[in-house]
Amino acid sequence: MILRATLAAFIFSFTCAHATVTGEIWGKTATGEEVQLFKLKNAKGLEVRLTNYGGIIVSIKVPDRVSKIVDIVLGFDTLDPYLGKHPHFGCLTGRYANRIGGAAFKLDGVEHQVTPNSGKNHIHGGRESFAKKVWKALLLADKNAVELGYTSADGEEGFPGKLDCVVTYQLTESNELRIDYFAKTNKPTVVNLTNHSYFNLAGEGSGDVLGHELMIPADQFTATDDALIPTGELEGLLGTALDFTKPHLIGERIGSGFKPLVQGKGYDHNYVLKGQGMKLAARVRDPKSGRVMEVSTTEPGVQLYSANHLKGVQGKAGHVYEVRQAFCLETQKFPDSPNKPQFPSSALRPGETYLHTTIFKFSAE
Repeated sequence: MILRATLAAFIFSFTCAHATVTGEIWGKTATGEEVQLFKLKNAKGLEVRLTNYGGIIVSIKVPDRVSKIVDIVLGFDTLDPYLGKHPHFGCLTGRYANRIGGAAFKLDGVEHQVTPNSGKNHIHGGRESFAKKVWKALLLADKNAVELGYTSADGEEGFPGKLDCVVTYQLTESNELRIDYFAKTNKPTVVNLTNHSYFNLAGEGSGDVLGHELMIPADQFTATDDALIPTGELEGLLGTALDFTKPHLIGERIGSGFKPLVQGKGYDHNYVLKGQGMKLAARVRDPKSGRVMEVSTTEPGVQLYSANHLKGVQGKAGHVYEVRQAFCLETQKFPDSPNKPQFPSSALRPGETYLHTTIFKFSAE
């Protein structure tokens, strides 16, 4: 079941004579499933390419202060490397993004064991996650958007309930990439969907992002153990190396020896956002190019990841990606929410609709 009625009612209407959305065959999976590549372009020259394999954002081309356009997301030039093992470049991540401690949770008194794929824990949906599925695709030319649909079977990766998902990527004339997530289930389950793009506002392959300036309007984070599983405590971060309530360079305090940074080998932390509804989650600026990215979301948290484990990945145009040459801002429910009743709930039950919107807005100054 594709949630067309819900989608039509929820997504903003958008038309522009100069905006274009196109698609082409990009290749096939090992099992012969056809994969498509889509291009969204607005009248201002911003361009987004994405594929229905894993809902991956393949590229985002953005001008700088002198109108020089570069691709700001890490990834690959062709489909084949995405079919193999890679660090979740650009992926649509689910059924549960981030970590579930012990790869198990109890919901409505029933214990569920999910795939342990990070030691004894679960991460990013398991071994055959949403990032490895071919989604059904529909062009929405009048909205300069692509709609992707996938039905996750009851028991897939251990999660209960058949889950019908629709994710829509829309490029607006305000230079916003809007991602709307929808899901319905026939049994009680847990859901946490996000996008796992690796950004470098100076351009993919241009070096590290330690000189990027970051602001996150959050004064708490979810404290974790050494395996990065939340303890259940929300800790204050003001005055610490995690404090981005005022703009700081990503590399300014990353080697400070602050215990949470040691645990994560850099930034790998969920920030607790304030307020309900759509709100600013982060603002990032590359001082050299002037490119700015603002992230807004309806979700309660955003995971900052400084690509601490990126090493020797052969990427686009022969570039080799190394540690801290990108950052991720994953808008989400809190990690391990199914096991932490004090956290905002990630439960979804029959008759309810999972709705989540995140907007990436680009500019230059």
